[in-house]
Amino acid sequence: MIMLKKILYWLPRIIASLILLQTLLFKFSGAPESVYIFSQLGLESHGRIGVGIMELITGILLLVPKYSGIGGLLGIGLMAGAIFSHLTSLGIEVQGDGGQLFIYALVVLFGCAITVFQELEKLKALILRK
Repeated sequence: MIMLKKILYWLPRIIASLILLQTLLFKFSGAPESVYIFSQLGLESHGRIGVGIMELITGILLLVPKYSGIGGLLGIGLMAGAIFSHLTSLGIEVQGDGGQLFIYALVVLFGCAITVFQELEKLKALILRK
């Protein structure tokens, strides 16, 4: 039972963090897919690098128990922006990816939401600290 709790605690954080950190290679290297996406949004190259830096910070925070709730909140914000961009400007499928980036955004959003829920008491204490 204790092992199951640990798995349920870590799994959403690890999955969200791995997805966030894996996509950094594309953002920071200027991969054509990433340049295309941020060009479509009118945010190339500063937006691509800025979002990459925020995703790096988020991916790290998700893996640090003391700060994972903050990472979850950042991840929710970042993924809300990504999902909004897919639904309004990019489309669910981008350059024939079969919707993979959109699905990744949903998975990260879900993992971050679970993390925030798990860390709600810590977040409340942090916010209400005088």
